[in-house]
This record gives sequence, structure tokens and C-alpha cells, in this order.
Amino acid sequence: MYGLRPALLALFASPLLAQAQPAVDYGVLIISRERLELATACDVGLYLEDQLAARLVQGQMVSFNLPPGPLSIRLSLLGPGRCKPGIEQYRQQTITLVAGEVRKFRLAQSTEGLYLIPTKAAQ
Repeated sequence: MYGLRPALLALFASPLLAQAQPAVDYGVLIISRERLELATACDVGLYLEDQLAARLVQGQMVSFNLPPGPLSIRLSLLGPGRCKPGIEQYRQQTITLVAGEVRKFRLAQSTEGLYLIPTKAAQ
């Protein structure tokens, strides 16, 4: 009877050990829109690889699990009137994601338009 206990423990533990360390094949991109960073009430469109991926309002944060490698990002104002997208919609930034990495950015604005600022990654 005592000889079976180690064998039973090994039988139950082996599937748990196999599941403990899955391979991570994506990077995490987190983008936040802090309340005081942008002097506009307009929504901000976040484009990943030229596709609208999110519409950020003040105080909102979005995150994406994405494949590793270079990623093209564009930002633009969205909405009616003065919020209509302008020339800044064509400006882009490229970041490179690494599998297993968490990258965090916040939105900022200058006289040249919207852009991303790297911030400390969430732990």
C-alpha cells in the first residue's frame, strides 16, 4: 500500500507539470488615454496595421495580444466637426513586440499631432 502512494502522486503531478509552462507566442500591447494628456474631448482612433482596432475616450485603456514582430500604429481624432480626422491620420509609429513581453504606452499630443509615449509596463 505504501509503495503505491509515490506512484499515484507522480501520476497526478505529471499533467500539472506539463501545463505549468506553456509557450508564449504573443506580446501584449497596452495603450491608455490619461485624462490630462490630451487637450481634446474627441475620441481617438487607434489603428493597428491600418485597421481601426479601438476607439479611446478619456480615461480608457485597451490591451491586445499580438504576434511578435514590427507593428504599425496610427492615431487620429474621431467624431463630427473639429474631431474629423486630419493629416495626422497618415502619421505612423512602428514598434516591435517580443513574445512574452508587455509594452505599455500612453497617448500624447503635440502641435504635430497625436503620438505614443512608452511608459512602465504593468506587472
